Amino acid sequence: MSRASFPKQLWPLISHRSMLQETLLRGQRYLAPIIVCNEEHRFLIAEQVREVLSEKAQIVLEPVGRNSAPAITAAALLAAQTNPQAILWMMPADAEITEQQVLMQVMDKAIKAAALGRIVTFGMTPTRPETGYGYIEQGEPLSDVEGAYVIRSFREKPDEKTAEFFLNEGNYFWNSGMFVFRADVLLSEMQAHAPAVLAAVQKAFEHRKDDLDFIRLQREAFEQAPDISIDYAIAEKTKLSAVIPANLGWSDVGSWDALWEISPKDDHHNVLVGDVLVEDAQGCYVRSEGALTAVSGLEDVIVVVTPDAVLVTHKSQAQNVKKIVDRLKKEERAEASSHRKCHRPWGFYEGLICNDRFQVKRIVVDPGGKLSLQKHFHRSEHWVVVGGVALVTRDDEELLVRENESVYLPQGCKHRLENPGKIPLTLIEVQSGAYLGEDDIIRLEDSYNRN
Repeated sequence: MSRASFPKQLWPLISHRSMLQETLLRGQRYLAPIIVCNEEHRFLIAEQVREVLSEKAQIVLEPVGRNSAPAITAAALLAAQTNPQAILWMMPADAEITEQQVLMQVMDKAIKAAALGRIVTFGMTPTRPETGYGYIEQGEPLSDVEGAYVIRSFREKPDEKTAEFFLNEGNYFWNSGMFVFRADVLLSEMQAHAPAVLAAVQKAFEHRKDDLDFIRLQREAFEQAPDISIDYAIAEKTKLSAVIPANLGWSDVGSWDALWEISPKDDHHNVLVGDVLVEDAQGCYVRSEGALTAVSGLEDVIVVVTPDAVLVTHKSQAQNVKKIVDRLKKEERAEASSHRKCHRPWGFYEGLICNDRFQVKRIVVDPGGKLSLQKHFHRSEHWVVVGGVALVTRDDEELLVRENESVYLPQGCKHRLENPGKIPLTLIEVQSGAYLGEDDIIRLEDSYNRN
């Protein structure tokens, strides 16, 4: 389900809201939100923010992925413009926290420690000898903040024997990946311990551009930033780090078995999502994004059905999904990067049928949405409106196309589709030609500043 075009942060895995939305709501007591994200996801993220927050978020676009240290540096530079001592709470957008009240109590301590110049992380109380998380070793207590401690060491993901030792010792905690710090302190520590990161991001920030509602970092400078996490760049080197142990009901939702662990279950310990039937099944996670999915006589299995792929695995083998994804990428399978349903700033399209010389799509355009003015060198298109009204530009003419009406767009003609109405526009597109790839689009004009 988590693919390059639509990663897990944007999916509703725990509730009816996406994980990004849950993260934003978790922090809204404190947040003037800054989101640092892949530029390819900017319109999806902006829409999800609008759905849950009344205030606008500042959305910073990474031209390339460079891990968490450059991303956090960009956010700190943005915050420091108005208040160098602003306190930032850095949260990955893909974690679950069930104990909200405890979180708020811990945050009060973290804010106090951060105001005093500490870089604070949360240590999650381990409940099992987990080998999939990094650990933090707690040191002596801080004299000025009750419940906060110096970090003695960071530990990599352990083997099972070491994880058992960490659990029994009682002073080792899971590394949550969340940090609280002052903007000026973070930037100062970057200068001391990761100057190449700061220099590259600073230059990219200084040459940033406003693009609609987004802040676009300069590509050339940002590409020079080392690909490094905040843990390796700062947390493991600084003398200012601190940890606050807490039991927050936290999970990084890093695998299907982790999602089974934190989801509501039926009387037979099954988690069932979507159009699902089970018979004589125990301890299973079964999820369908469409087709009826039936599971009978199985225990501890994971079954996930999407319109273009099916996963079946034992819960104990859930981590091997990564190996499958690696194979899909190696074989250059489209399923490694995108779904049949592809989101765009104007709405979405969904592939229905694909053959050698033709394919059929469903296109949905939001009210007021407008596709780019474009042309194709290798295909012609036939549009049939099945809901709403379409305003179609075809070379020098404009056509109003209503339900059960159609329009033909010959190969090479300039064309554009708009929704002038108040309800979504739905149409069926039939493409035919020698080449049907998405890269056969020559954009002549675009309302969303896409290249």
